[in-house]
Amino acid sequence: MKSVSEKIILGIDPGTNVMGYGVISQTGNKIKLITYGVVMLKKFDNHYIKLRKIYERTSFLVDEYKPDELAIESPFLGKNAQSMLKLGRAQGVAMTAALNKDIPIFEYAPLKIKMAITGTGTASKEQVSFMLQKILNFKTDDKHLDATDGLAAAVCHSYQNGIKTSSKNSWADFIAKNPKRIK
Repeated sequence: MKSVSEKIILGIDPGTNVMGYGVISQTGNKIKLITYGVVMLKKFDNHYIKLRKIYERTSFLVDEYKPDELAIESPFLGKNAQSMLKLGRAQGVAMTAALNKDIPIFEYAPLKIKMAITGTGTASKEQVSFMLQKILNFKTDDKHLDATDGLAAAVCHSYQNGIKTSSKNSWADFIAKNPKRIK
């Protein structure tokens, strides 16, 4: 049972081959890992079956963890229009599963998520995973990069609500120590 001030955030990295997800709790200025994982969809040849599986798994996650909010990675502009369409459908199906339970949805561009987690929008999946392991104090391997991408969406969302890591090398710390260098 969650406390009154606790917020549960479900993060999703939509995909039609692999969908990553992560669930965190946010209490005050602390975030804690609840779970993360992937939904493997490569084994299904039919795109519509994949969409149904995304809907079913997202619905299960919503029922199981009862998130207060959903943070989802928005599709990025790519060269292949067909891939963009499929990714948009996957995102829409995951969003529908949350909307059916009246869960508010927040979309974040991949660049914004990477920037929130690592400080740079050009970070690799491995760098995002490494930083999340430090922030949330857990261990994983490179086989779970889609899972940590879903987790990154949730952590990014918690940061948008004013939760920050306690880094001594943050921009806020730099500005506080160097007020004359800011124009």
